[in-house]
Amino acid sequence: MNQELLNNPFDEELQAITGPFGGLLRKIVETIDQHGLKRRYLEKHEPEVAEFFKPLMTQSCRSEAAETLRMRLVKYQDKLFTFLRHDGVPWNNNNAENAIRQFAYYREVAAGRLKEDGLRDYLLLLSISQTCRYRGVSFLKFLLSRERDIDAFCEKPRRRRRFPIIEVYPKGIERTDSRPRTTTASKPESQGQEEKRADG
Repeated sequence: MNQELLNNPFDEELQAITGPFGGLLRKIVETIDQHGLKRRYLEKHEPEVAEFFKPLMTQSCRSEAAETLRMRLVKYQDKLFTFLRHDGVPWNNNNAENAIRQFAYYREVAAGRLKEDGLRDYLLLLSISQTCRYRGVSFLKFLLSRERDIDAFCEKPRRRRRFPIIEVYPKGIERTDSRPRTTTASKPESQGQEEKRADG
């Protein structure tokens, strides 16, 4: 919308659509800032959303930019404000863009080597990884838990472990921890006395 307004600064029909839309969205964002993404607070805006779309359903615009925007809003009206009817659904697409960006990085590295099966597995793992990230959960710990439900995993009490479940060390590297270890066994005192007598 911002780009269309920059391209058509004197289009009154376009401004007649973008102005009310911006006002409606500002009210909704103010509610989110105060109460978070909670349905019980956001659903009060649904009548305002319906009122915004009512004239768009019947009117047509002479301006090409305004008509294109009007048709696009009408086409996606059921999806644009889905977050009003559910708890915890973001009002913008920042999360989706971040997830897509991770896939874009992978595509650059694996260009020409992507196959359908491998891509499907990667996207599944990426989805789980991103969900764990937004829930504040360790992706590795979730996989090691063998749990299939992230919500169920989050509800379980967290237990501290002294050492990780799986320890992988490169070849030739020994495990080190805080407990002291003796590299050579000390000789018994009686054995040492016997050696002195033999030498003497």
